[in-house]
Amino acid sequence: MERDQSTGTVRLAEPRDEAGAQRPGIRQLGSMLRWETALAVALVVVVVLGTQISSQFLSSYNIFTLCTNIGDLAIMALPMTLIIITGEIDLSVASILALAAELLGYLWMHHWPMALIFVVVLAVGTVAGAINGLLITRVGLPSLAVTIGTLTLYRGLANVILGPTIVSNFPTPWSNLGVSGFLGIQWLSWSVAIFAVLAVAFGVTLRMTPLGRSLYAIGNNQEAAFHAGIRVKRIKLGLFVLSGFVCAAVGMLYAFELSSAGENIGIGFELQVITIVLLGGVSIFGGRGTILGVALAAFVYAGLRSALLLTSSFNENDFQVVSGGLLILSVLIPNIPSFVQRAHELAGRRRLRGEAAGHG
Repeated sequence: MERDQSTGTVRLAEPRDEAGAQRPGIRQLGSMLRWETALAVALVVVVVLGTQISSQFLSSYNIFTLCTNIGDLAIMALPMTLIIITGEIDLSVASILALAAELLGYLWMHHWPMALIFVVVLAVGTVAGAINGLLITRVGLPSLAVTIGTLTLYRGLANVILGPTIVSNFPTPWSNLGVSGFLGIQWLSWSVAIFAVLAVAFGVTLRMTPLGRSLYAIGNNQEAAFHAGIRVKRIKLGLFVLSGFVCAAVGMLYAFELSSAGENIGIGFELQVITIVLLGGVSIFGGRGTILGVALAAFVYAGLRSALLLTSSFNENDFQVVSGGLLILSVLIPNIPSFVQRAHELAGRRRLRGEAAGHG
């Protein structure tokens, strides 16, 4: 049992793991299942809405376009999920993508072999992620401030590397990634196929390994996790390095899909990635979330965008309003129970103080 220090009441404790952090109890697990169920229902609703809006919604071409548009964001959402579960955030993901894409274009323009380009670009993305991680874990700066700074820094470097030049003469096998389906499946993009494989790997790691349990422990109580022997700084550094590596890979994939690399590529992707992660039920305060929820949220987001853009009254700028609203709701809705609980506790304390003053 545990005693609530704020109210003095005694309640049954949630089961804890070896790190001293609370394991997902029945109520928390039930909450996540309800959220994922709600997302599954929302996905069905979006599909029905899309088919009502346009007969082209479920066409092979539109599904391929939908998959192409969401696949890159969904891949970047995977390491972002792990980072947010630990209580941190990375706003530089789109800038690392741009840095990778424009470096790819620059090196190809100067006739580097593609294999060597891959190695260099992935190394640069890894270093960019490591810089984020070192500033956060070793210098002790907040991740929000650090990644806002590197968001601008990496974007600026990308624009300096390539300038206003647009490179679009990539080899046909690579530039075909944006127009040909995965292994000949017309409606399935390469990016979504890659996401599906990575999502399984990330999901298994998060839910079934000691590393995954450590991530939840860090997000729930970083101090307790540290004293339980979890290498908090090393794990967080590794997550930011992983994020940089993945975003660099996605940057190259995105450039191939567009068949071009140029200025301002991937503008605004960071907020879309964060929206998908939070819409998937990952707590902005850390310690909670699943890969399944994020995967469902990605397709809800993509389906809603596609459905609305098929109408004559919506365009890309209008959908930014919807995206912003989804971001706010994805933070607000999961925290409503805690807000209500705090309000009840505050009202109870005020009532007790009033009764004590009345007796006095």
